[in-house]
Amino acid sequence: MAIGDQLSTRAQSIAGSPSKALFGATLGFFIGFGAVSLFGPTAQNFIEVMKLSPGQVGFLVAIPMLTGSLLRIPFGAWVDNNGGKLPFLILLVMSVLGIAGLWWMLISLYPAHLTQSYYPLLLFFGALGGCGIATFSVGIGQVSYWFPKQRQGWALGTYAGLGNTSPGLVALILPLIIAFWGLWAAYMLSIAIVVIGVALYFGLSHNAGYFQLRKQGLSREDARQAATEAGQELFPQDNAFRTLVEAARQWRTWPLVLLYFTTFGGFLALTAWLATYWQTYFHTTHWTAVELTAGFSLLSSLIRVPGGSWADRLGGEKVAVASLTLLLFGALLMTFSGTFVLSIAGEICIAIGMGVNNAAVFCMLPRYVPDAVGGASGWVGGLGALGGFAVPPLLGQFVEWFGPSGYAWGFSVYIGLALASIALTGVLMAAMKRQQRRQPAATPSKASA
Repeated sequence: MAIGDQLSTRAQSIAGSPSKALFGATLGFFIGFGAVSLFGPTAQNFIEVMKLSPGQVGFLVAIPMLTGSLLRIPFGAWVDNNGGKLPFLILLVMSVLGIAGLWWMLISLYPAHLTQSYYPLLLFFGALGGCGIATFSVGIGQVSYWFPKQRQGWALGTYAGLGNTSPGLVALILPLIIAFWGLWAAYMLSIAIVVIGVALYFGLSHNAGYFQLRKQGLSREDARQAATEAGQELFPQDNAFRTLVEAARQWRTWPLVLLYFTTFGGFLALTAWLATYWQTYFHTTHWTAVELTAGFSLLSSLIRVPGGSWADRLGGEKVAVASLTLLLFGALLMTFSGTFVLSIAGEICIAIGMGVNNAAVFCMLPRYVPDAVGGASGWVGGLGALGGFAVPPLLGQFVEWFGPSGYAWGFSVYIGLALASIALTGVLMAAMKRQQRRQPAATPSKASA
C-alpha cells in the first residue's frame, strides 16, 4: 500500500469528533470548576463551629483557587505533549481526593470535634479539591486542536461560558442539600458528582487526531499530514515551555495578566466571598445570600459568550475599557452606597464588567503577543486566576481593620484594580499605535485564543 493510502487509512481511524470533544471537555471543566464554590456556601457553618476570624475565612474560601490557578500553567503547557486527556483526568482525580478528605473530616469530626486545630488540614483538602479548577487551561488546548481556526472563537466561548456556570449552580444547590441532609451529605454528593463527571469525561473525550496518531507510532510529519487530511488545522509547538519563556520576556504579556487578574481572578474571589458579604453586612437570610451569589456567578459567566463577539466586532481594547469602567462604577456603588438595592445594582455592574472583560482579554492577546500566543495564554490564564486566591484574604483583612463596615470598604480593592487596568489598557493601545506608525504596512497578527 502506498504511503499516502496508509496515511489516509490512519486518518479514518481517528476516534471522536469536534462536537464530542467540546461536549466532553465542557462537561469535565464544569465538574472541576465547581470547586470555586467549595467553601463559599458553607463558610458560615465553619465560622460557627471553628470560631474562625474574617481573615481565616477569606483564606479558606480562597485556598482552592491557589492550586487551581498555579497548576493551570504547567498542566496547560503539558497539553502540547499529549493532547490533554491525561492531565485533565489527573486534575479531576486529585479534586475527588480533596473533596473526599473534606467529607471524611466532616463525618468524623463535625460539629463537636472540629476545632481550630484542624484548620490547616481543612486548608490542605481544600487546596487538593481546587485542582479541578486548573482543568480550564487543559480544556482550552484540547478543544483548540479539534476545531478549525474559523470556529475557534465559538468553540472556546461555548467551552468557557458554559463551564464557568458551575460555581453559580453549586452555590445555589449546595445550601439546599445542607438544609435537608446536612453538611457531610453535601460533600458526599459532591464526591459522587465529580466521580460521575470523571467517568463521563473518560468515555466521551478523545485527544485530537494528531495526538492519537502519534500514540499509534507515526512520526510527527506523518501524523501531521494524516491529521491535516482529517481536518485538523492547529498543531503543537515543538517546545511548549519555550513559548512560556518567550511570552514572559515580552512586556505586553504582563498588563494582560493584570487585566485578567482583575476580572477573572476577581470573579473567582467574589463567587467565594459574596455569600458571606450579604449575610454579614446586610444580614440577609442564608437563601437570599445564596441566590445573590449564584446570580452574580451565572451572569458573569454567561455574558462572556456574547462578550467575545462584541470584542471581535468592536475591538478588544474598546470593549475592555467599557467593561472595566462598568466594573469601576459597580465597585464604587458597593463601597459607598451602604444601601441594599444600590449594592445589588453594583453587583450586577461588576458581574457584567468582569464577564465581558474576560472575553476581551483573550481577543486582545493574539494582537499584543503574536509570537507566543500559547505561552501568553498560560501566563494570563494561570496568574490572572490567582486573583481568586489573593483577593478574599484582603477583603477579610478590611473587616478586621474596620469591623462590619469593612465588608463595604473591601470593594475599594476593585476600585484600585479597575483604575489600574484601564490605565494599562491605554498603555497597550498607545504602544500598538506607535508600532503601527512605524510599520504602516504591517497587518497585526490575529488568532483565536
